[in-house]
Amino acid sequence: MRHTYIPDTTLTEGQRAFRADVRAFLRSDKVRRSVETIRRCPPDREAGPLEVYQWLGERGWLAPNWPERYGGAGRGVAEAAIVTEEMCLAGVPDDAHVLSVDIVGMFLLHVGTEDQRRRILPSIASGERIATVLFTEPGCGSDLSRLTTRAEPDGDGWRLHGTKIYNQKTQFSDVGLCAARTSEGPVPYHGITLFLVPLDSPGVTVRTIENMTNDRFHEVAFDGIRLTESDVVGSVDDGWRLLNEMLVLERTGIDFHAKIRRWLDSVVTEDLLSDPVLAARHAELDAHLRAAHALAWRVITEIGNGRQDPATAAMAKWYVTEQARDVIRFCLDATGLPGLLSSWDPDAPDLGLVEAACRYAPTYRLGSGTSEVMLYIIATSALELL
Repeated sequence: MRHTYIPDTTLTEGQRAFRADVRAFLRSDKVRRSVETIRRCPPDREAGPLEVYQWLGERGWLAPNWPERYGGAGRGVAEAAIVTEEMCLAGVPDDAHVLSVDIVGMFLLHVGTEDQRRRILPSIASGERIATVLFTEPGCGSDLSRLTTRAEPDGDGWRLHGTKIYNQKTQFSDVGLCAARTSEGPVPYHGITLFLVPLDSPGVTVRTIENMTNDRFHEVAFDGIRLTESDVVGSVDDGWRLLNEMLVLERTGIDFHAKIRRWLDSVVTEDLLSDPVLAARHAELDAHLRAAHALAWRVITEIGNGRQDPATAAMAKWYVTEQARDVIRFCLDATGLPGLLSSWDPDAPDLGLVEAACRYAPTYRLGSGTSEVMLYIIATSALELL
């Protein structure tokens, strides 16, 4: 398998050196063996806290853009994107990283209290703790304004009632970032508050939802779990604004791009490129992925410069994830029937990468905001069509 590395034209010499160090570590025999063990997990098992995360955490690389006092390396957004990109290119599962570091951790870093940061962030940055996200609800789809989970006043705190669905890594998490309604306002976006919910508390029930990927989804029900002022993230009733500001950081598309790039590169051989039809299709897909990479890094550069434009992020996320379908079709044509063998089959090429990609590819249009929602953001914010 070969890898196409697009020139880091926007990076400094120091950032290029950082990428080289991260790449060398993630290509080491120790990491390769660990990743292979994870990928050979049978379908009835799911990996929990990864030793690779802890190895990265020891170097301050799991959350390199966090301050050193919270377990990071005091670097910038570009270095964080480099780690994400190199993890995905090396086949390291990134879902727990996205949930814990990119979402929960970044919310706390930007709007959490000092007590919350000191309690939660160091153990995330070390790779010892997984945190999950509790936003989506049954019947709400992508519209968080319709959420019905309520945090009802109870003395100097709240009682949480409601159900969240399609949550990942919940069985390995002891804390979740939860959006709940704390008051009624003139519009449904008002009155939403973010809470840190201890998932090992009485009143929390977790049910597993089977799906076609190797990662489990969960339904989490809250039956009056008590929350206090110290569990509020940001300000009461200010959750919608925070969600809109912070989720831009999740929509760079850099992680999706790296995984799709890895799929494409995994099937490229000299024999394949000698076929003019497949070579032409490969060249077209390669061009699309290079454009997707440029869009993703444009968002990262803007964030690094203190600008967070939801429309630019939506463009990148939409364009990147729309490439998944065409790339996986090409991979299937290139590999034929052997490409459908799963990772636990000893004859599977590249540990069943293409077969797994077939199951994961449809989810890319849904994760971090559906393609339809991204197009709506582009239409309203960038093109002013609505």
